[in-house]
Amino acid sequence: MESILIVDDDVSLCTLLSEELKEVGYTTDYVTQAESAFEFLENKKEVDIILLDLKLPGNDGFYILKKLKESGNSSKIIVLTAYADVKSAMDSSRLGADGFIGKPYDLDELIITIRSVLQK
Repeated sequence: MESILIVDDDVSLCTLLSEELKEVGYTTDYVTQAESAFEFLENKKEVDIILLDLKLPGNDGFYILKKLKESGNSSKIIVLTAYADVKSAMDSSRLGADGFIGKPYDLDELIITIRSVLQK
């Protein structure tokens, strides 16, 4: 069973998304800050997918993306953000994101993207 870590400062979104993904067979966890994401990944096994928001308190999603790729973390990263413009998508891709989805998200599109990224 594939595991997903949701990194988003909106707790209600994390809870809802976590439940939706569990219903289709994924195991999920979530954190609401950049530093919590690093702590989670250091203290726990790696996850298959990280759903990463760009706007977070403290360090932003671009910082997390860069640091995870520099550290050799093997998790696939899908950026899930309300700031879904061309520049953000290009910057995310350049920093190593495996996918990019805007909020509000369409669950079917998100699941298709997750499956596609996992097959790569």
